[in-house]
Amino acid sequence: MVRLIVTLNILLVLVSCTQQTVAPGFKPNPQQVAERPVKTLDIGAQAPDFKLPGVDGKFYTLADFADAKALVIVFTCNHCPTAQAYEDRIKSVAADYRSKGVALVAISPNSPLGLLYEELGYTDLNDDYEAMQRRAQDKQFDFPYLYDGDTQETSLQYGPVATPHAFLFDGERKLAYQGRLDATEKPGKANSEDLRAALDAVLSGTPVANPVTKSFGCSTKWGWKLEYKDKAEQEWKYRPVVLDKIDTTGIRKLVKNEDSGKLRLINVWATWCGPCVMEFPDFIVLQRMYGARDFEFISVSADKPDKAAKALLFLQEKYAYNKNYIFNSEDKYALIEAIDPEWEGALPYSMLVEPGGKVVWKCMGTVDFAKLKKVIVDHEMIGRYF
Repeated sequence: MVRLIVTLNILLVLVSCTQQTVAPGFKPNPQQVAERPVKTLDIGAQAPDFKLPGVDGKFYTLADFADAKALVIVFTCNHCPTAQAYEDRIKSVAADYRSKGVALVAISPNSPLGLLYEELGYTDLNDDYEAMQRRAQDKQFDFPYLYDGDTQETSLQYGPVATPHAFLFDGERKLAYQGRLDATEKPGKANSEDLRAALDAVLSGTPVANPVTKSFGCSTKWGWKLEYKDKAEQEWKYRPVVLDKIDTTGIRKLVKNEDSGKLRLINVWATWCGPCVMEFPDFIVLQRMYGARDFEFISVSADKPDKAAKALLFLQEKYAYNKNYIFNSEDKYALIEAIDPEWEGALPYSMLVEPGGKVVWKCMGTVDFAKLKKVIVDHEMIGRYF
């Protein structure tokens, strides 16, 4: 009975750690959207109504902000480097103007269906609803962050061209300004001057001097642009997969990482290791996400040398288009010492190494990929924005 109670308590803890709050009656269901012309809302137009789920588990409509003297709607997202570069400025505008009666709402317009792994090189998260919840928690957003990725009906009415794209409505909910927050993407170099000037004009009852500016950032991912994703998948699957032999000298060179100029992720695995096999596809995702940047994933098989054909078949089935090696000896203790003398020998084993051999992260056992992605993208060699 005691064991049963302990087991139930553990399960309850696991559930509480993994569940996300979802808006009542809402289950994310991204859908392909019929292609249509998209027009950005004209100055003077009335704000289109909406009903969208927020990351806090509530649904929001335009009426929820009826008491605001002005309403700012910023179309933004998780993955875009420009959007991430502006997150703190969005928070600052919301905080500075809240006491002046201004409400700020963020909406993610992107369809998760159209987002490629190769477009995620500056982020740890994609643009689905659950990822939005994690990003809002990580950045401590103190404004509503709404999801429009299922049908994009709201975004289609407003017409954001890029993320971020700001829309400012006056007290009558007529559009007074649309465009950029400011003209400088790099954080610390600007403070949303364009949006703040427009807000000050609206609050003082004067015309906005420059009511329309251009928005720079990642294009909106509309739910009809799926052919690129299909093409990328096919191209990846047809790339050659190679498995080379490596000895202890080669292993030590891998760990020293003096030749790549890249952040190097090494994973030691084996076909007979269940956890290794289960998590391996997630390493391939990392290669696809960050491989175009200063990053590389290398796998090292701990299978016996005479099992190379089996290991290669597995790698081919997982489309492991990256550098793959198999240790050329059955002396696993030699492998352990060559990889990391502190490694106790349990598989899988992974490590992230800077050029020059500094280990910035390592893990014996299965990897928490959400945490690993953050380690990678927050490293100075990668980064979230330009």
